[in-house]
Amino acid sequence: MRLALDEGDRAFLRELHRLRAANVQELCRALGVTATAVRQRLVRLQGVGLIDRALVRSGRGRPHHRYVLTDLGLNELGDNYAELAALLWDELQQIDEPTVRNRVLGRMQQRLVQRYGGGVQGRTVTQRLEQLGQALAERGFPVEVDRSHSMPVLRERHCPYHDLAVADSAICTLEQGVYEQIVGVPLVLTQCCRNGDACCEFQVQAAATAAVPG
Repeated sequence: MRLALDEGDRAFLRELHRLRAANVQELCRALGVTATAVRQRLVRLQGVGLIDRALVRSGRGRPHHRYVLTDLGLNELGDNYAELAALLWDELQQIDEPTVRNRVLGRMQQRLVQRYGGGVQGRTVTQRLEQLGQALAERGFPVEVDRSHSMPVLRERHCPYHDLAVADSAICTLEQGVYEQIVGVPLVLTQCCRNGDACCEFQVQAAATAAVPG
């Protein structure tokens, strides 16, 4: 699951990584903020497992805590795959042989279906759509399921593949195909961030039955 970190969090993690280990006073000097601000951020980042602390005893002085990044913190700090993903997607689209390209895309789609649809077992379309939304939310997708319409809508508050989608609408088609396979009925992309809309909406087609086929 991706964590909701702001730029201040990332700057804090980068500075702590540069220092390797630091106490509150050292972080205050490095970041130019108050001890209260440092402690508040330490508590929050410790709470999500990105920072750990160790009690240090040296000589006759009072024991004190020094803070370090956890393995999860190091992974999160280096979790910037957007450029690599864009390059890989572009290379995929450059494959000349359509059969090979389509086979790779098909395998990618199946991997995503397995990743997001493993826990989707509802008997109705709405149940499956809600379970899909929950699975996506657990992985950091800003999603919700809107049941106020005649047919349910899966709404993404912003595109999870924005840079790729801007460059190539095929990523939107791939995502729609993944969701359709998981839910078991056709979906209509009624709004799309790529087109300037405020969100992406996948709506169940009106002709879909209440129960999932099969």
